[in-house]
Amino acid sequence: MFDTILIANRGEIACRVMETARAMGVRCVAVYSDADRAARHVALADAAVHIGGAAPAESYLDGAKIIAAARESGAQAIHPGYGFLSENPDFVEAVEAAGLTFIGPSAKAIRAMGLKDAAKALMDEAGVPVVPGYHGEDQDPGHLEVEADRIGYPVLIKAVAGGGGKGMRLVEDAKDFVDALESAKAEARTAFGNDAVLIEKYIQQPRHIEVQVFGDGQSAVHLFERDCSLQRRHQKVIEEAPAPGMTPEVREAMGAAAVRAAEAIGYAGAGTVEFIVDGSDGLRTDGFWFMEMNTRLQVEHPVTEEITGVDLVEWQLRVAAGEGLPKRQEELSINGHAFEARLYAEDVPKGFLPATGRLRHLAFPAGARADTGVRAGDEISPHYDPMIAKLTTHGPTRAVALQRLGAALEATQVAGTVTNLAFLGALARHAGFGRGEVDTGLIARDLEALSAAPVVTDRTVALAALASLGLLDGGGPATGFVLWRPLRWSAVLRREGEEVQVKVQSLSAEAHDVEVGERMVEARRVGGRWQLDGQLAPEVAVTGDLVTVFAGYGIGFDILDPLERGEFAAGDASVIEAPMPGMVKAVFAEAGQEVAKGDRLAVLEAMKMEHSLLAPRDGVVAEVLADAGSQVEAGAALIRLEEDAEAAA
Repeated sequence: MFDTILIANRGEIACRVMETARAMGVRCVAVYSDADRAARHVALADAAVHIGGAAPAESYLDGAKIIAAARESGAQAIHPGYGFLSENPDFVEAVEAAGLTFIGPSAKAIRAMGLKDAAKALMDEAGVPVVPGYHGEDQDPGHLEVEADRIGYPVLIKAVAGGGGKGMRLVEDAKDFVDALESAKAEARTAFGNDAVLIEKYIQQPRHIEVQVFGDGQSAVHLFERDCSLQRRHQKVIEEAPAPGMTPEVREAMGAAAVRAAEAIGYAGAGTVEFIVDGSDGLRTDGFWFMEMNTRLQVEHPVTEEITGVDLVEWQLRVAAGEGLPKRQEELSINGHAFEARLYAEDVPKGFLPATGRLRHLAFPAGARADTGVRAGDEISPHYDPMIAKLTTHGPTRAVALQRLGAALEATQVAGTVTNLAFLGALARHAGFGRGEVDTGLIARDLEALSAAPVVTDRTVALAALASLGLLDGGGPATGFVLWRPLRWSAVLRREGEEVQVKVQSLSAEAHDVEVGERMVEARRVGGRWQLDGQLAPEVAVTGDLVTVFAGYGIGFDILDPLERGEFAAGDASVIEAPMPGMVKAVFAEAGQEVAKGDRLAVLEAMKMEHSLLAPRDGVVAEVLADAGSQVEAGAALIRLEEDAEAAA
């Protein structure tokens, strides 16, 4: 076994590899870019080497720097994780030329599966079912059009060097073929520097089912299947294992085909054989076809680990160190069911637009596996994939595992950036998905319902206001009262550009009445837990000027300082009131003085801070009702302006 390995990656996969390696007694070396200097994977490693700028091309894609870091740190092997250089055969050869071990397949195996057309031809020779189509070298548009007619519409045009849905076009009618071909080729040329395409029969109700394989260079086993049909724009969202509706006969046929694929190229390490499956009439032994092989550890490998009890990273290290396969096929079995949901910083209503921002708060529930590369306080960088975490749940049945996933998503707490958490929660609770009715078009069909904005209730606003005032933890302004009378406070919150003013009357440290618009919400602490109108309140986090209520998968409000605003005048905008109890620190107005909207009229000291009270409009000061040094209650009149002539008219 290796003494030291270098992980040529970042984020959650780097942390995941370290977790197993260190448990095996293997020393771990991290590499990091300028943007990742304080990242979680750097903190977890035994040693870390800086390799360049934030742009991947200057760091994580620079194979020479990574190899130099490995040699400098005394590592004997390099684990590539996924993405970046994990499927780059030139990098594999450079690693081996440097006298190091690449923890993964050979360069030859990676090349064999690197181009979709060549891979399909190879799989066809190995007896692996291949989707009817054209995978030849003749790229003449006229020839491709003839081939499409032969295959029969609808057809799918796909870039041979593609990935992530780029260079892919669905053509349902012959008259649209030429335009779609030109578009696909142009996109492929830009994305991959290769505009060659293949043409396949389009499966009407496609499912994406993949088989986890593991080889030692001579023989291979499969660790059963995963269903990855829940996708948006060809990107996986929720994965599960085993596949719903799978029969023993189809599982055996798919597993055997995947093993043949791996053994045909002398595969070593963890890999995934992906199949496109016709789900229109149940799963059939003649209804699945080879799509591609991913020659690395997959993002969704945790669901396989959960149902098999196998640590795939441990297997990777052992086989790379020279061991044979740790288990024979007959020693592998399925235990229960597992789901994985990919939590991203992205704006779902804006087309899943990647988001950035600082994670002000991050917490995952007990009972769910959370693979993450970030912590509270970390920045979601624009330079890399915006994944926050992968949440995985396991159960004895699919229904139990899915119920646990839904509960885990509801209990996950993220503040500081927009996420797809509510979207994932809606998917986990989707009735059709719950029944196992999965195909790659489910999300697109129900996107509007799945991306609906959470409902913000008066109770949610009330709780946010109480938290912003520090009234939920026994601290804040409720620690003292004016004789026998209750204290009054005001809070101003903003959500998605809209502001709301909330008034609070504190009856005691454990009882508040909160006025939200025309609605009164009763907040009472009973048995150490806050209740709103008799219902248990969700958890809440205050981080700086942001308060997040963890209802509806996290509803955030900006906290606006009411003392910096001129909107706490009486209904005629003539009387400036104290929005909360405090001491008048200074008064800058006097009777007869002309003032403009926004002028500072007084300073109130409250909650250990000094804040300005501003004129709500242009006008003339009629009278000053409080002196500097006086203690005032919330709602006390401090300054009155002369009546607004226009308003009076």
